Amino acid sequence: MPGSIIYKGPSILDGEPIFVAAITGTSNRKTGNLLQTYIMRADLDPLLASKLGEDESICGDCAHRGVPTLDPARKQAEGRSCYVQLFQGPLNVWKAFRAGRYPPSLGPRQITEQGAGRFVRLGTYGDPGAVPQRVWNALLSLSRGHTGYTHNGGDHRTCMVSADSLQQAQWAWSAGQRTFRIVHHVSEVVKAQEVLCPASKEAGYRSTCERCMLCSGSETAAKSVAIVAHGAGRKYV
Repeated sequence: MPGSIIYKGPSILDGEPIFVAAITGTSNRKTGNLLQTYIMRADLDPLLASKLGEDESICGDCAHRGVPTLDPARKQAEGRSCYVQLFQGPLNVWKAFRAGRYPPSLGPRQITEQGAGRFVRLGTYGDPGAVPQRVWNALLSLSRGHTGYTHNGGDHRTCMVSADSLQQAQWAWSAGQRTFRIVHHVSEVVKAQEVLCPASKEAGYRSTCERCMLCSGSETAAKSVAIVAHGAGRKYV
């Protein structure tokens, strides 16, 4: 997948080495043709980082990381409920990074050029809060729009607060923040505050992230978004 490295340095969350790859091609049916950004450990492949709990550097205290394990039969953390399948996009991007296939685009102007005229997805894998905000500001400065989610204090103007319970969502709403909340059934959606994700199965796939752009943080004056648990790890939610 074509792309470039727009950040390589310490994680804001714990200081460990991470990188951000901006990928320009995707076949994701749900999101559409967004510029995808992968946030990963620079020294550990994503499966091993998950298994050892070292993904804290790029995921923080996200409840969907699962439980670290030394079980030789397991390739990732136990009970991992995150919808991102590590052996697919993340592992392929990490291997390409280690092989030196992505050129660096580390200056503000180069980063801006990566996002210019594109719809951008902050954190295809990983939490935007692990990366200096200046990187995202540059990437989004000439973009057409973006989506983003954070469990760990990322800029709530540009990122949705990832809420794992109604109580967490209510706290965020009271602070004027918008949320992206996982529910078990569509009946749990709080209609006065939330809408069901238009790109979800339960909503009939009536849109894509590229066309919708509701998940762009509190800078967007709209209801929050809820989605029914999905992906390979949904049974652990």
